[in-house]
Amino acid sequence: MRHTISVSVENKFGVLARIAGLFSARGYNIASLAVSETLEPSISYMTIVVEAEDEKILEQIKKQLNKLVDVITVTDFTKKEHVDRELILAKISYSAKDKVKLEAMLEKHMAKIVSHKGDTAIIEAVGNQEQIKQLLVGLSQFGIKELVKTGRIAMA
Repeated sequence: MRHTISVSVENKFGVLARIAGLFSARGYNIASLAVSETLEPSISYMTIVVEAEDEKILEQIKKQLNKLVDVITVTDFTKKEHVDRELILAKISYSAKDKVKLEAMLEKHMAKIVSHKGDTAIIEAVGNQEQIKQLLVGLSQFGIKELVKTGRIAMA
């Protein structure tokens, strides 16, 4: 099962490497990772999605994270009410005859064209994992040439 964990850390050189090393040393795969400064530039916020088969593994991960000197807080969103989002940019091909169909689909999924040249468009969308998955199914009929996704971000 995938679990979403947020970690507030001191914004210092090497903190990300130490956290990634902690996961790697114990054989845990990070499925998604997003890191950014907070309103306070000396603090960074990490959202980590990790695969953990049971609660014991998840508890071990949280305990190990809390032991790191530069970690301020660790929050597990697994059983908390929260909002999570991902951002995608997808490059697709479409013809003039498909324009109305494409625009209707984008409106349905609250996505938009951020760039277009000739018969190629770059689509931007923000949503939860299921919304993004549904959009990608719809975009596949146009032929996705390239896809870039951010890691998941979450907030209680």
